[in-house]
Amino acid sequence: MLAENTLPILLSRLDFAWITSMHILWTPLTIGVSWILFGLEVAWLRSGDKRWYRLNRFFEKIFIVNFGAGVATGVTMEMAFGILYGPFSQAAGPFFGNILGFETITAFMYEAGFIGLMIFGWNKVGKGMHLFSTFNVALASSLSAYWILVANSWMQTPNGVVLKDGLFQVTNWWHAVFNDNAQWGFPHMWVATMILGFFVLAAVSAWYILKNRHADLFVKMLKPAIIALLILTPIQIFIGDTVGVDVAHTEPTSLAAMEGHYHTYLPDGKVNTGWHLIAIPNAKNDGNVFAITIPHVLSLLETHTWSGKVTGMDSFPAKDRPDVWVPFYSFRIMVAIGFFLFFIALWGTLLMLRGQFTVSGLRARPWFLRLVVLSGFLPYLAIWTGWWTREVGRQPWVVYGLMRTYEGVSHMGLGQEIAWFAGYILFELSVWAGAWYFFSKIIRKGPDLDSPLPGTTEADEEVHQGGGGLATPSFAKPALRQER
Repeated sequence: MLAENTLPILLSRLDFAWITSMHILWTPLTIGVSWILFGLEVAWLRSGDKRWYRLNRFFEKIFIVNFGAGVATGVTMEMAFGILYGPFSQAAGPFFGNILGFETITAFMYEAGFIGLMIFGWNKVGKGMHLFSTFNVALASSLSAYWILVANSWMQTPNGVVLKDGLFQVTNWWHAVFNDNAQWGFPHMWVATMILGFFVLAAVSAWYILKNRHADLFVKMLKPAIIALLILTPIQIFIGDTVGVDVAHTEPTSLAAMEGHYHTYLPDGKVNTGWHLIAIPNAKNDGNVFAITIPHVLSLLETHTWSGKVTGMDSFPAKDRPDVWVPFYSFRIMVAIGFFLFFIALWGTLLMLRGQFTVSGLRARPWFLRLVVLSGFLPYLAIWTGWWTREVGRQPWVVYGLMRTYEGVSHMGLGQEIAWFAGYILFELSVWAGAWYFFSKIIRKGPDLDSPLPGTTEADEEVHQGGGGLATPSFAKPALRQER
């Protein structure tokens, strides 16, 4: 068995951190955008307004590229479990393997059955069937996220199992699947995917408005995105607070690291209720060299009382304490981004209420548009830092309280670790570069405004645009009324 806190262990952790961080660039956007595409398609079918269809087909291209990158990096991540964490994969197989199998059958294969119809089914299947396909792609993507979060949450709160004869044997499937962390961990992640999807589409729309390209069309997209974000961002803040309270009970060492909370009690014996805005941990990981502290705020956040006790890291052996730097600052970056995104949504809503959410009104406020463009990146950073907080905060355990990380790492030499690390870096960067090449190509080209709508011909479109002396088809009349 490898010794704890050695270079091979560190490389395995860094390697898997790289793989998961690159994979999580793609999958949340796939989930969020799939539901938005479903909403755009519903809006088109209900209103007959072809602009919803044009937006759907344009953002569908971004979805396709993103989906492909997510599949490529997801397969790599599955492979990395066995390569980098062989002993863990073997020990956790009775539960972990089954959960990943459920994800494959009920989500991945389910999604594969409909995504072809969604992408290639325009003009080949009926509108109702195509909408049904889009819905099932979105549902399958969410199911995939659910099973992955169940597996990861079980690593945080391993309910319903016993470690016997080197294997995690399931004693209660209900408790294992619906473990403590999963109950709020999945909603927290799913809402994050929706916020990411809306902000990415809002950022693209804001960029087109700034460039004055198809501005009317993208204002139409930006409006519902801002309204949805005004609803979603405070919901996410509430869920995040609930997750923090749950972590305080189920993973107190992780919560202590997130808050830089070393001492349960102050020197005078009183409960330590202070929340650190900024802190610098010392080298021994048993206190802070410097901190800006606000009294009572930590108790208010974690116990919702003025002087409630929050367990500090001094209540646990030094060998069981995670490092503080990453979870402490990652958590604060995530929270700061959450409130900033809420501010952007609130600002946009105020512009709507004042009647300024028009092309001319928005172009007169370029800083709002620039901040919306910036906000297309910020949810990625929030998801990254949230994931780092979650994973580093669990250390030194790969399965909290039951299996330490060094016990689950594959027994590879230093040269092998470096070779795999280099290989994964090259592969993930290649996927990233390829995806961004196609993203930039799609955005430079812009939306297709000329091709016929499903169920129409080029002649019908010409009539719809006002050309010729033929009567307007009945299915196009709602769209004409909308435009007038």
